[in-house]
Amino acid sequence: MTDAAFSDAPHPHDTHEPAVDELSAESVAVIDPAPLVGIAPVKPDSPLFSSFAIKPEIIAALQAVGIEHTFAIQELTLPIALAGSDLIGQARTGTGKTLGFGVPMLNRLELPSAKGAKPQALVIAPTRELAVQVAGDLTTAGKRLGAKVVTIYGGRAYEPQVEALKSGCDVVVGTPGRLLDLSQQGHLNLGFVRCLVLDEADEMLDLGFLPDIEKLMSQLPAGRQTMLFSATMPGPIVALARQFLNQPIQIRAESDSHIPATEHVDQFAYRAHAMDKTEVLARILQAEGRGLTLIFTRTKRTAQKVADDLVERGFAAGAVHGDLSQGAREQALRAFRSGKVDVLVATDVAARGLDIDDVTHVINYQCPEDAMTYVHRIGRTARAGKSGTSVTLVDWDDLAKWKLICDTLNLPLHEPVETYSTSDHLFLELSIPTSVKGVLPRAARTRAGLGAEAVEDLGGSDRKKSGRGDRDHGPAGRSSRSGRPEGSARAEGSGRSRSRAEAPASGSETEPSERKPAASRNRRRRRTRAGAPVTGASSAEQSSAG
Repeated sequence: MTDAAFSDAPHPHDTHEPAVDELSAESVAVIDPAPLVGIAPVKPDSPLFSSFAIKPEIIAALQAVGIEHTFAIQELTLPIALAGSDLIGQARTGTGKTLGFGVPMLNRLELPSAKGAKPQALVIAPTRELAVQVAGDLTTAGKRLGAKVVTIYGGRAYEPQVEALKSGCDVVVGTPGRLLDLSQQGHLNLGFVRCLVLDEADEMLDLGFLPDIEKLMSQLPAGRQTMLFSATMPGPIVALARQFLNQPIQIRAESDSHIPATEHVDQFAYRAHAMDKTEVLARILQAEGRGLTLIFTRTKRTAQKVADDLVERGFAAGAVHGDLSQGAREQALRAFRSGKVDVLVATDVAARGLDIDDVTHVINYQCPEDAMTYVHRIGRTARAGKSGTSVTLVDWDDLAKWKLICDTLNLPLHEPVETYSTSDHLFLELSIPTSVKGVLPRAARTRAGLGAEAVEDLGGSDRKKSGRGDRDHGPAGRSSRSGRPEGSARAEGSGRSRSRAEAPASGSETEPSERKPAASRNRRRRRTRAGAPVTGASSAEQSSAG
């Protein structure tokens, strides 16, 4: 794509960067699709990875995990990225963007690298969960190459990340804030980066990371390869591409329309009463053929409450939201991926980028804010060509918002049917046995539950956040006398509370149980009457006053 294609896009330094909700209609225009390389659907008979000029170690590593054929975005991306050209990739979530940029990135590494080597590649992701996922995929694909991948993100202690960088690495995957922090401290040297990837760039814009990204990119060598992946192309992202990419080629897979595709998911919408939603939810979770299920809410408090309610009803459920510590969030995700819990309740922090196999149902417990949020939510199911089901429970107050979403996405669901937990059409449409109730039968409680997954000690700045690792922990947000969330030390297994609790009773002065309270000052109260001191107080009064 030439610079002319970006002629109408605002330059990031021309004006003050507006907030996301302040962007005008003109500033969120989609890039002219003229320079597209091609448009292709996801097909199981797409070319093999082995048909491209890829190192055999990478092909063997992918084959070892059952990956042989490319998907649309990979088929279009690989020839350009392997040639070293800059590119902009657009594709529906769940179509394999990670390998689309990951394979060319790994293919360019000079290996084996020496001890203490500086990173040759950098991937910037908007969320911690996505960074962990991308790093895992790159580690898998680069296993036989011996590529060392380091993940950098907030919520974890600095020291292990600094040590990992000092010992040397080939690829760094991280979130903008922590990457910039370590770079400014001199721990992360970006001067040797030959390949940069911005994953889910529009999400980073929504989260306000654009200034951090610009600072990071200004530290990179000019001769690098840059790949930008984004589901949409708002004006600031276009400006970022104009400034930092060198004649990029744009790729859009699957559709030539700016309206995201949603037809790959069986979608249902019901107008539900707030007092009956949990009952409706409990019945949907007992539908025939239901596998892993993601439930989305708008608020953190609602996410935790729904998860707690489902656990009380016998479901193996966990939660992921911003009020949980990073350790608790990763615990829930690990338990969900491993099948120890089959229901994950999340805010939109999990709506982007998470690639979890066998998610059969996505349930919008609360109506999403806009069409793109809806697309990203339901994109957690029907991934890699599979089928899936989405259910949206619409409150009366959200009907206007829901109709606008349907208009934008051309969905024929403008008038959700009024639905209760006893409505016959609910059971019929979602294949729910008519005998189920609002509590999961004991015979069906076969999952190990969230408590079976250990909480990793991550250290970090948010260790004090409450994380309900199991049902024994107190309610989220309730604080103990110390001012720390009740159960936080148990949930995270880290911090001072743990070290003191596990320290041997040595009689040391540092042991809390052995500390003596500081001597308090003797305080005497002087009795006054009409502003004048009262004399002759009885000895008993003086004693009590002292």
